Amino acid sequence: MDAHEIRNAYLDFLERNGHALITRAPLVPRGDTSTLFNGSGMQALLPYLLGEDHPDGRRLTDSQPCVRAQDIEDVGDNRHTTFFEMLGNWSLGDYFKETQIRQFFTFLLDIVGLDPERISVTCFIGDPANGIPRDDEAASIWASVFAERGVSNGIAEIGSQADGDARGVRPGERIFFYDGGENWWSRGGSLEGTPIGDPCGPDSEVFYDFGPEYQDPSFGLAHPASDGGRFMEIGNQVFMQYRRREDGSFEELARRNVDFGGGLERIAAASIDSDDVFRISLLWPIVERLQELTGKRYEDETAAMRIIADHLRGATFLAVDGVRPSNKEQGYVMRRLLRRAIRLALSLDLHENFFGEIVPVIAGLYADDYPEVAAARDEVVAVLVKEEQSFRRTLGAGLQMVQGYAGRVMTGHDVFRLSDTNGFPKELTIEEAGRLGIEVASDWEAEFAAALAEQRARSRGATHLGAAGLPGGDTA
Repeated sequence: MDAHEIRNAYLDFLERNGHALITRAPLVPRGDTSTLFNGSGMQALLPYLLGEDHPDGRRLTDSQPCVRAQDIEDVGDNRHTTFFEMLGNWSLGDYFKETQIRQFFTFLLDIVGLDPERISVTCFIGDPANGIPRDDEAASIWASVFAERGVSNGIAEIGSQADGDARGVRPGERIFFYDGGENWWSRGGSLEGTPIGDPCGPDSEVFYDFGPEYQDPSFGLAHPASDGGRFMEIGNQVFMQYRRREDGSFEELARRNVDFGGGLERIAAASIDSDDVFRISLLWPIVERLQELTGKRYEDETAAMRIIADHLRGATFLAVDGVRPSNKEQGYVMRRLLRRAIRLALSLDLHENFFGEIVPVIAGLYADDYPEVAAARDEVVAVLVKEEQSFRRTLGAGLQMVQGYAGRVMTGHDVFRLSDTNGFPKELTIEEAGRLGIEVASDWEAEFAAALAEQRARSRGATHLGAAGLPGGDTA
C-alpha cells in the first residue's frame, strides 16, 4: 500500500469501528501560545483529554499534519522529517487498553499487511517510588495477540535506553519493559516532570524490525528504544489513567483516555520494507524531480535531497496555513527551512530558482486528501519564490565571508556580524563552518546573544533620542 492508501484505509477502518472523523487542525495552534506548531495529533484535543466533552463524541480519529522544528538538525538521515502526518485515534473515557491494542495490531497486519514477526512492542516498567506498578495489563494483552498470530511473545525487562544498548534483544523476545524515560507520557515529558493536576500514564510503543543487519554498532546492541537503525517506531498508544496530586503523588483517574498516534510516513516505509522514509509515495516523487533538475543521483546526494524534499514539503504546508517567512516565531522557522533548502540546492548546482518546480509536485501529491494545498498552489509558489530570490542575493556573499575564516577560530561576534550586516542566518554560518572544517568557539552562542542584546539596547536608545527630537528620530 502507498501512503495515500494507508491514510484512507486507516480512517475508514476507525470510522467503521465507531470513530467520528474530525477535521485536521491548522499547523499554527489557535489560542495556544505555549508552542509554535501543532506537533502531534493530540495537541488540539488537549481540552477534551483534560475532561471537556467533545461535540463529536467519545471516539475520534483524524490524520494530522505536524511540524516539529526541534528535529531540523536530524533531517538528512533515513527517518527524521520536520513535517509529517500523524494518524490518530482517541477514546475519551470509552474503550481502553484491550480494544486499542487489538485494533491497531489488526490494522497493521490485516489491512497494511505487515509481518507480525517484524513487530516488537514496549511497555512501562513501573515506578515503585511513586506507587505506579508495572504495566502488566498491556504486556498481557500483547502476549495474547502475538500468540493468536502464532509468533513468539517473550517478555524482557530492559530499564533505560542505556541498559538496552548494553543488553540487546534475545531470541523469542517481543515485549520489552522500559522506564519512564521511554514509556511514560505527560505534558512535562517525564514522570517526575508531570505537572500537578495533569492526566498522565504509561504508553506502549510499536516498532518495526528491519533486521539485525540494519543496526549501527556504534549505538550498542540492538533493541527497540535504540537509535541504531534496526528498529523504527511506527506508533504510540498512550494510556491516560493517572493524575498527579498536589503533593506530587499519583492517583487513578475516574475517566481514562486513550491517545494514539501513528506516523504515516513510517508505517508506509514499513509497508514497503524500506528503512528510508524518503522512498515512500509522499516523498519519492519530490526526490525524483530533484534528480531530473540536477542530473544527480539520490544515492550520491542523499542527505541534501532528503533535506530539500522535507523542508519544501513543510514550508508548503506552512504557507497553505497562512505562515509567511519572517524573522519571528513561525515565520522564522519557515525562513530557516527555506534557506537551508536553498543552501543545499546550491551544493547540487541548482543555481536558478527551483521552488516553482517543486511546489507543484508537492501540491499534486496532496490534491485528493488536502485540496486546500492544490487550491493555494500558485499563491504558495509566489511566496516561496519571492523568499528564494531574496535569499539568493545574499547567499553567495555570506558563503564567501564564512570561507574567509579558514585557519581562524570563528567567535560569536563573527557569527553575529554575518547575521546583522549580511543577513546570513547563524544556523547556516555554523553549518557552513562545520562543512569547511572551520573551528567555531565553544562559547559562540553566549557571545552571539550578548552582541544581539547590545544591539537591541542601542536601538532602544536611538528610539528614545528620536522621540525627543534629537538626531535619529522624527519630530513630527
